[in-house]
Amino acid sequence: MNVIENNINHQQSSHCESGVVANMLNSQGMNLSEPMVFGLSSALTFVYLPMIKVGGLPLIAYRMPPKSIISAVCKKLNVKMNSQKFSTPEAGMKALDKALSEGKLVGLQTSVYWLPYFPEDMRFQFNAHNLTVYGKNEQGDYLISDPVFEDVVTCPAEDLKRARFAKGVLASKGLMYEMTLPTSPVELEPQIRASIKKTAKMMNGLILPFFGTKGVRHLAKKIRTLKSKPQKEAALFLGNIVRMQEEIGTGGAGFRFMYASFLDEAATILDDKALFELSKFTTEIGDLWREFAMKSVLFCKKRKNVSIDDVAASLEVCADQEAILRTKLLQWSK
Repeated sequence: MNVIENNINHQQSSHCESGVVANMLNSQGMNLSEPMVFGLSSALTFVYLPMIKVGGLPLIAYRMPPKSIISAVCKKLNVKMNSQKFSTPEAGMKALDKALSEGKLVGLQTSVYWLPYFPEDMRFQFNAHNLTVYGKNEQGDYLISDPVFEDVVTCPAEDLKRARFAKGVLASKGLMYEMTLPTSPVELEPQIRASIKKTAKMMNGLILPFFGTKGVRHLAKKIRTLKSKPQKEAALFLGNIVRMQEEIGTGGAGFRFMYASFLDEAATILDDKALFELSKFTTEIGDLWREFAMKSVLFCKKRKNVSIDDVAASLEVCADQEAILRTKLLQWSK
């Protein structure tokens, strides 16, 4: 077995998709931080979809859908992206090997459940985890830069195949993608301004009450109705929110903190003190989301005197502050 090892600049990240984009671009010479990638993609949002169930409970998300960060950043920075899906696992693995032999870094969408380097208690059925493959070793294991880990890891071929072609919601069908840098430099300043304006416009939500600050308030109303439900049912519902917020895909507070870092970096690039103040305000909003999660946990565990109304009110404060942030961002981007 020939050893293949292409150059990779591995950096541990907060979120898999933004981390993969940053690592793949940095490895090719485009110096971008993960927060800058996240901010440029205008991925910050909130979604509460009670009609879509994950494990029998409503879908809650704090960012735009999977693949949106990759596609948005590539479009804004004129990065050429070549992506493929496959009808059979064999074809997908053959294409991966070919790309690696050509010296390419390859991004993959996979299922966390089938990746053996994840600790068992962290594996669950989630089919939209992104990672980068940068080679193969003498044993035929793949060399992987997984941005949620501190160091690079290896994965046996059979396990990676199962992870790429797992069935179910968000099944990737072996999705793999490569990125090629533009031939001319890209100016970040106009892209930063456009991205902030787009994020601000989306923060209010769409016509339906499931997105943005409308979605946050809609969820708060739902939480208040739990007063008439048994403690176990209410705890299950709130526990799902906390899990979605704090354990899966970086989470609500985590994305707010990352966007705050983006605004801080943008303030330096644009030499704009107003953006720095907005960064601090966004960090405070992240803290409020953490406070909401803590109150939810205290209610679930029957610790202290925390009521359903206390939990809902804490979430409504998050909505109020994000509405203020939206106004401030729109005023800045005029």
